[in-house]
Amino acid sequence: VGRTDRIGLNFTEVGTGVRPSVTMYDRGHSAASHLAPGMIDFDRLLARGVRWLHTGGIFPALSDGAAAVALEALQKARHAGTITSYDMNFRSTLWSLEKCRAVTEQLLPHVDVLIGNEGHFQGILGINVEGLAAGEAASDPALYQKLARKVCAKFPSFKIIGTTRRKVKSGLINDFSGLIYDAATDTLHASRVFENLEIEAPVGGGDGFSAGLIYGLLTGLPLAESAELAAAHAALLHTTRGDTSQITAEELRHVAAGGSARIRR
Repeated sequence: VGRTDRIGLNFTEVGTGVRPSVTMYDRGHSAASHLAPGMIDFDRLLARGVRWLHTGGIFPALSDGAAAVALEALQKARHAGTITSYDMNFRSTLWSLEKCRAVTEQLLPHVDVLIGNEGHFQGILGINVEGLAAGEAASDPALYQKLARKVCAKFPSFKIIGTTRRKVKSGLINDFSGLIYDAATDTLHASRVFENLEIEAPVGGGDGFSAGLIYGLLTGLPLAESAELAAAHAALLHTTRGDTSQITAEELRHVAAGGSARIRR
């Protein structure tokens, strides 16, 4: 039972106070892990006018076939003129750092927009800057900018690099914000800081950040405003259980503009 094309599951134990949250991935024998190149007709799908293709580090970690499909999708999307983005969300419970490095080096040359933090750049890409310890988040955004500049030098295809920023005060209270680096202008855009953000669920922040950024850019908004939408959407996702939610554009814009949480009647 459940050994052929089952649905993958994630389980999250929500932490509180000094106890961190813990996530367990139950992705073995899932349908996604059984994918192989040629099974999806990307040429036909992309010919419909797809404007953006997004994937990330969890999908290629599921199997060698999934990694090959990720490469196939990114290559065909770039050929079709579709914008591509990749979230470097490394999960040690799904694959080794060595395997992640090898696969990621193959995928990133086909990516336009990268979502990644200092730890990803150091651990996976082997890129660091003076003044930043291994595995440490940059307290000064200028250090992240220097790091992003070096990442873009290694991968010239990158146009934008972004990341979430969080200061964990307890399992359910974080200071949360986002940074977006524009490679063309060597400019860093910082979002507002959501201080003492109350966390309903600790998962989904990175996905929410990516979705908010993509939404902003696809609707033609400036990068600075898109950074605000990305951070606001990630913050909103932390207010609901699970990785996903049903946040409306109106709600998103209200929070991104600094709107209060006062009850609406």
